[in-house]
Amino acid sequence: MKEPKINLLSPLKGVKYLFKKPVTLNVPKEEREAADRYRGFHTNDWETCIGCGSCSEICPTSAISMEKVPGLEIDPVEGKTDERPVIDYGRCCWCAFCVDICTTGSLKMSKDYVFIDPNPDKFIYIPDEEGINHNQPEEGYQRNEETDLLELERRPMEQAPAEERKSSFMEYVKGFSKEEAMREAARCVECGICTNTCPAHMNIPEYINAVFEDDLKEASDYLYKTNPLPAVCGRVCTHKCEDVCSIAHRGEAVSIRWLKRYIVDNTPDKTYEDVVMSTVSRKGEGKVAIVGAGPAGLAAAYYLRTLGHAVTVYEEKPLPGGVMRYGIPRYRLPDEALDKDVSLIEKTGVELLTGTRVGRDITLEELHEKYDAVFLSTGFMDPRDLGVPGSEHADVINAMDFLPRVTDYIRGAGKQPDVHEHAVVIGGGNVAYDVARSVVRLQMERYGQSDVKVCALECVKELPADLEEVEEGSEEGVKVYGGWGPKEIIIEDGKIVRLDLVKCLSIFDENGRFSPDFDEELTLSIEGSQVFVSIGQAPDYRYLPESIQNQLEFKGPRIRVDEGGRTSLEWLFAGGDIVKGPDIITAVANGHEAAKSIDAYLESKK
Repeated sequence: MKEPKINLLSPLKGVKYLFKKPVTLNVPKEEREAADRYRGFHTNDWETCIGCGSCSEICPTSAISMEKVPGLEIDPVEGKTDERPVIDYGRCCWCAFCVDICTTGSLKMSKDYVFIDPNPDKFIYIPDEEGINHNQPEEGYQRNEETDLLELERRPMEQAPAEERKSSFMEYVKGFSKEEAMREAARCVECGICTNTCPAHMNIPEYINAVFEDDLKEASDYLYKTNPLPAVCGRVCTHKCEDVCSIAHRGEAVSIRWLKRYIVDNTPDKTYEDVVMSTVSRKGEGKVAIVGAGPAGLAAAYYLRTLGHAVTVYEEKPLPGGVMRYGIPRYRLPDEALDKDVSLIEKTGVELLTGTRVGRDITLEELHEKYDAVFLSTGFMDPRDLGVPGSEHADVINAMDFLPRVTDYIRGAGKQPDVHEHAVVIGGGNVAYDVARSVVRLQMERYGQSDVKVCALECVKELPADLEEVEEGSEEGVKVYGGWGPKEIIIEDGKIVRLDLVKCLSIFDENGRFSPDFDEELTLSIEGSQVFVSIGQAPDYRYLPESIQNQLEFKGPRIRVDEGGRTSLEWLFAGGDIVKGPDIITAVANGHEAAKSIDAYLESKK
């Protein structure tokens, strides 16, 4: 390589500046216009900021700390913390990484700068008595597409096309590959806001980071700290965590649920079993009976075993799982996934007595005599009556009568449920869509085509069903009529011919109580010869003796308990739907808390 030629006259080029008038600035007494993208002091929209701490985590000089700012009272709400970034300009290097990674776009950099000031507090960005950003500083540096440090689009989840999936009860969501999972995990900023919102407070950032590090054993460890049903929740969790994902403020939420499923589906069986069995940490002396093998009951059973107690679960159905087994269709939750979770819980030493109904085969009083504590988790499985003319017809079918027959049919334990060519479903929740989409599949089997209509009190945009349920149902041909309530099921010659509806003006009264108001002049008729009703479920307390019911406190149809799930009877605990309402992950959380409370109770009795 040749050396560059040296021009001996080059130093003389600077001589010309000797004769130019110098530019002198008397900073800070004189101001000058900063460059368009000058990186001056920060500004933050304190209302938009959610306190995720991403700016603090990325700061290379540790100039940003997350604090409860004096004079700025913030009530922590779902999806936000009560902390905000405080910036120490004695450390700041103006790299702007904090702006580039801000999940909400609230943090920016102004053109304002002060280099000298006798007050050192001027160099820490906090609100003062005059308010926040009261002087409206001129904006300087802002993030752009090239400098944005967040990947805002989630990895697409492969699933079968609508025409294929509507003709089969096979699971249609394929799951992430290793590469897809690691790329999706890389999007997480590990802020932990999701953990605060998750009813079970799962270690979400930790298990996502373990996926990114390709350490599935560690990921499994984190799952089982708070949730013994990860194969189930990796498929059908309501994923409230994703609703508050900080990245969703500017893009799409991290696929937290699908990453959970990836861990369960891809961890080697031996590794997975070792993780589960290692949690049984000590041998307790208590004996606990659990009534109902749904999500709350199974969770309580697992965590009681990790504390060493002997646990027996009584379940009236032939198979454990409750609503997970008999209410969620196979195309959303295959038996294999549920069986994996249940079998591992059994391996810890939990005894499952299926086909055994408390109140018929053994009384609650007998359980009280035989065991040190009892946990009730019987769920909401009884249907609610529609209560309109024609609803007593044989072709008016309740959701929780129909769905168990569908699941039995799919697993070969029953005959194909009867479905007509034209069906109507009343209700707008997830259960209603489970019914509608199951009817579509059964119609395709029998008739080669489908016709299912859903009507609900809520308008389409406000349906309580998950958005993906509504969208996928629409793709499969389910038609939705939102904002209408049932008036009468019309029967001619002994057969249902249509459902008459009236316009729903409002659903709740001024006190928030369910009290629908209708415009009787606005009507709509939907043709169909079969009507499915999914307007909510009710508990079945027939197994509770009157002597015990009289000692319990109720809030509406639900049993009132303390924070640990204890009822007004010291030996009796409850959780799940009969306490908190229909939600699998909430039921899991109830079971976990009840297990800890029962353990404390048993320890106090020694």
